[in-house]
Amino acid sequence: MHYLELKQKISSGLLSFPVTHFDKSTFNFDKKAYQDHISWQTQYDAAGLFAAGGTGELFSLTPREIPEIVAAAKEVAGEIPILSGCGYGTRMAIEIAKATEAKGADGLLLLPHYLIGATQEGLFNHIKSVCDSVSMGIIIYNRANSVVNATTVQRLADACPNLIGFKDGTGDINKVREICALLGDRLVFIGGMPTHEMFAEAYDAMGVTTYSSAVFNFVPEMALNFFQAMRNKDKAFMNKVLVDFFYPFAKIRDRGNGYPVSIVKAGLRAVGRDPGPVRTPLTDLTEEEQLMLTSVVKNYR
Repeated sequence: MHYLELKQKISSGLLSFPVTHFDKSTFNFDKKAYQDHISWQTQYDAAGLFAAGGTGELFSLTPREIPEIVAAAKEVAGEIPILSGCGYGTRMAIEIAKATEAKGADGLLLLPHYLIGATQEGLFNHIKSVCDSVSMGIIIYNRANSVVNATTVQRLADACPNLIGFKDGTGDINKVREICALLGDRLVFIGGMPTHEMFAEAYDAMGVTTYSSAVFNFVPEMALNFFQAMRNKDKAFMNKVLVDFFYPFAKIRDRGNGYPVSIVKAGLRAVGRDPGPVRTPLTDLTEEEQLMLTSVVKNYR
C-alpha cells in the first residue's frame, strides 16, 4: 500500500492495536489464537490495526517475533491495513522496519527508543534514519522519552515524504496544538493517550480527529459507536458511556503499574475470548480486579 493511500485510509476512521496472544504454559506466541482475534476484529470497521504495538507488548517481544506477528496479522486482515510496532535504538529499529516491510506491513508506528533521553537533533536523526530505511508510511509516537517539538516535526515532514502521521501520548495540549497548526494536512494526527476515549473530545477540538482504541479489542461495537459520537458531537452519548464504562474502567486500570496493557487482556477474558497471559515484567489483573472489570463490561458486550 502506497504511503499516501495509507494516510488517507487511517484518517478515515477508528484505529486499534490488538493484544498479542501467548500460550498459558510456555508464554510463546500463539499464532492460531492471535489470528482468530484479528479475524474477529476485522469484522468491524477499523481503519487500521497496529500489530505488535504497545498494547501488543512490543517491549516484551524479540526482534524475530515482531515480523512473525505482523505476517500472521496480514494473512487474515483482508483489506484492513496492518501497521507494525517498531522501537528501540536506531539500528535495531531499522532492522525491525525492514523485516516487517518484507513481511507485508502496510506501515510502521515508531514507538520511543530505549531508556535514554535525547536531544531534538538526536530524535530527528533517529526518526529520519528509520524513515529512510523503508518505503512504507511511518507514524511517530510522541511519548515518554521520545518527544519531538513542532520544529522537529516540521523538519521531519520536509525531509521524509513517507512520514504520514503524528500520534500523541503526552497530553501536552500546547505542544499538540502547535504541531497541528503548523503541519496542517501534511500529517494525519492520532490520539494515543491511555484509554484515549477519555481525552477524545478535547483532542478532536484541536484537530486530532482520530485515535487508537484499546477497548476495541473486546467491545468493538461500543468503541465504534463512541468514535462516531465524537465525530457527530453527540455529548449526551459520550457522557453516558464515560460515566458507565470508561471512568470505572480507568479506576481499575490505575490500580497497578502496567495495567493499561494488562486490563485489555482482562477485557477479552471478560467477554469469553481469553488471549493468554501478559509477559513479565507485566502482571495480570488479580481475580478480584477481573471480577470488577467483568461487571463493568457486561452491559457493553
